[in-house]
Amino acid sequence: MSKLIWPSHGGQAEALLAHFGLPADQRLDDFSANLNPLGPPAWVSDWLAKQLTGLERYPTPDYPAARQAIATHHQLQPEQVLLTNGGAEAIFLAAALHAGKRAAIITPSFGEYVRACRAHRLSISEIALPAPHFTLDIDSLLAALSGTDLLFLCRPNNPTATLIDIPAMEALLNYTAAIGCRVVVDEAFIDMVGESPQQASLAPLLAPYPHLILLHSMTKFYTLPGLRLGYLLADAATAQAAQTHQPPWSVNHLAAELVAPLLADDAFARRTQRWLASERPRMAQALTELGLEVVPTHACFFLIRPSAKHEINSDALFEQLLRQGILVRHTHNFTGLNGDWLRVALRDEAANRRLISVLKNVLEKGTA
Repeated sequence: MSKLIWPSHGGQAEALLAHFGLPADQRLDDFSANLNPLGPPAWVSDWLAKQLTGLERYPTPDYPAARQAIATHHQLQPEQVLLTNGGAEAIFLAAALHAGKRAAIITPSFGEYVRACRAHRLSISEIALPAPHFTLDIDSLLAALSGTDLLFLCRPNNPTATLIDIPAMEALLNYTAAIGCRVVVDEAFIDMVGESPQQASLAPLLAPYPHLILLHSMTKFYTLPGLRLGYLLADAATAQAAQTHQPPWSVNHLAAELVAPLLADDAFARRTQRWLASERPRMAQALTELGLEVVPTHACFFLIRPSAKHEINSDALFEQLLRQGILVRHTHNFTGLNGDWLRVALRDEAANRRLISVLKNVLEKGTA
């Protein structure tokens, strides 16, 4: 068997099926991509079809309607909003603002932060969250930031699903303001966390902390990863500076026009929050009862690994799940995890129950 080159993102089954000698058309329940299983909203397909005539024209420069909708949603000004081609472009734009400088990245975390920094010639230092709980020690973090121009962190973090609380964020922002370090917080999964103030976006902190940049992805909450839709929030000068690094018409007509109606769909957002409040704790309990190590989650996914009693490691568990039609996310390209853990997204209730059933069978057999 040839050496496996692990895919760098979730939702990439083809190479994995081929490597393990499985048919390309094998039915899979995909738990490897962190998407809202309730979406996209039912009305989106028909809505997009009605917008197709707009493809004959260039999008309106600067996307005023989309930026106004986002600004209203976060109680900001449109000048503080930059629409982007998914969250990934927002990451690269934030790095572009600091080309050639010094960045710190809290790990394990999303690999695109490193790619963006390398693309823009930033030197990188990594600040590790310690296993198995991956909780942030704010004093250790502050001590590690000396000489740093830019800090990337994810809240809630991918892949650990841990959440830095508001007091810790305020302590971090106060310190970084004093030392001249910009803070970039990726909030791609913040809409999946909950409804309390401690679990909300940091957008209200943009006013007192102008060195803060927030990155958002609309494709995860609304299950539209193929559409590529995200945005950057910052003070107006920073948003304008980031735009100078962005190609013209970076966001297509369909994605841009979809922003306002998505944000207006309060019923979909409420339904998602109710579902998360019910299904997330149920799944956490079910995974824990299997004897797995489960990192407490604040997102729509879990970081898990077998315990010593299971007599199976994460790579073997990954393969056995794949052979039984379950695709989870490996962690070989997350710094500090080295494949020892697996990331499992929440799906609909039927798929989640199947996952637990298959996991139970595989773990009981171990390596036998």
